[in-house]
Amino acid sequence: MKKLIIQIPCYNEASTLPQTLAHLPRRIPGIDRIEILIIDDGSRDGTAEVARSAGVHHIVRFARNLGLAAAFTAGLSEAIRQGADIIVNTDADNQYEATDIPRLIEPLLAGRADIVVGDRQVGQLKNFSPLKRRLQVLGSWVIGRASALHTPDATSGFRAMTRDAALRTFVSSGYSYTLETLIQAGASRMTVEFVPIGVNPQTRPSRLMRSIPEYIRRSTITIMRAYTMYRPLSVFLMLGFALILSGVIPGIRYLYLIYVGQRVGHVQSLVFAAICIIVGFQVLLIGLVADLLSFNRKLLEEVVYRVRQMESTRGPEAR
Repeated sequence: MKKLIIQIPCYNEASTLPQTLAHLPRRIPGIDRIEILIIDDGSRDGTAEVARSAGVHHIVRFARNLGLAAAFTAGLSEAIRQGADIIVNTDADNQYEATDIPRLIEPLLAGRADIVVGDRQVGQLKNFSPLKRRLQVLGSWVIGRASALHTPDATSGFRAMTRDAALRTFVSSGYSYTLETLIQAGASRMTVEFVPIGVNPQTRPSRLMRSIPEYIRRSTITIMRAYTMYRPLSVFLMLGFALILSGVIPGIRYLYLIYVGQRVGHVQSLVFAAICIIVGFQVLLIGLVADLLSFNRKLLEEVVYRVRQMESTRGPEAR
C-alpha cells in the first residue's frame, strides 16, 4: 500500500490555503492513500483553524514563527511518523499547479529517482522581473556546480522525495531548505530528477525575496555554508593553493631581482611571499582537519538515519 503525504508549510495563509487545498488531487494512479499535512509556522491569522475546517489529515503547529526551513524539516519528520512512502512539498500560496503532482511523483514510483523537483523554467517566467530571472538562472547554475547535479530550477519548493530520501535529509539553514538539500543530495549521491511544471498567477509577493540584495546575501551564505560542510577539502584546497600561489609569484620576482643584481630593497616582496605561503599551508592543514570532521559528520548522519529508520518502523503505541 503506497501512501502519499502532501505537506504544506504555512505562515499566515488563511486567505490562500483553501484555494491551494481545493486543487490538490484526491486520487493518483499508483497511490493507494493521499493525506494532507499542514505545518503552521506560528501563524496569527487562524491558518490552523482554516486547515482543520477544510478537513486536512494532520496539523503541526509552532508556538512562534521559526522559518521555512524549520517548517519543512518538521513536515518531513511528521510525514515519516505518519507512515508516508512518498512526500510532496508544495507552497500554501497556490504558486504551483497541483495537477502536476502525478508527474512529479512518477520518477519515484518508477524507481528512477530519490528526489524530484518541479522545474518552473525560471528563465522564462513572466511574473519574474528580468533581473530576477537572470539571478534565478545564475543561482541554479551555481547550485549545479556545487552539487554536481543538473539543476535548472534550484529554488523550486515543489518537490517530492521517497521515504528513504526524507530520512537522509538534514537541514541546518534557518533561511530556506531548497539550496542546501540539493547540495546535500549531490554529496550523498542521491538521484535527483527535474520535471517541467506549471505555475499559477501570483497571489502575494514572495516572503523569501523581500529585496534582491538581501536574497543574494542570504542565498550566498547558505550556498557557501552548505558547500563547505559537505565538501570542505575542496574549499580549503582551493583557498590554500591560491594563497601559496599568491606567495610564490612575488617570491620568484624577488629571486629574479637578486639574480639580476638588484640586491638592495624588495624586502616587502619577500615578507609578503613568506606570509602567503605560510598561511596557505596552514589553510591546507585546516582543510585536512575539516575533512576528518566531515567524515565524522557523515558517520553521525548515518547513525541518525538508522535511528530515524528504527523509530519509523515501530508502531504508534511504541513511539
